[in-house]
Amino acid sequence: QEQLVESGGGLVQAGGSLRLSCAASGSIFNINFVAWYRQAPGKQRDLVARITSDGSIYYADSMKGRFTISRDKAKNTVYLQMNSLKPEDTAVYYCNTPPRILRDSWGQGTQVTVSS
Repeated sequence: QEQLVESGGGLVQAGGSLRLSCAASGSIFNINFVAWYRQAPGKQRDLVARITSDGSIYYADSMKGRFTISRDKAKNTVYLQMNSLKPEDTAVYYCNTPPRILRDSWGQGTQVTVSS
């Protein structure tokens, strides 16, 4: 079973950028998809972006044009480039895959805080 470790979060001012990384212990690119989610305090965890095994990409509406999901197969890593950050983007960001989601298995995530 693969392990996923998120990193790259931090404190940034509104309008700034961050790049999150999701490093897998093994190859994850034959799995249906790898996705980024986020959860703000007191709110449910929401899908941010998803990249499928064939490279198809989906973004939640509020992220379109600002966030970019990509992958490096050689490094078993998926990235989330976040630009034009807003205070409402403040959340813990998680990456995950369907087998882990079905087991309700989540990593520690990485905190993103956007100040106004």
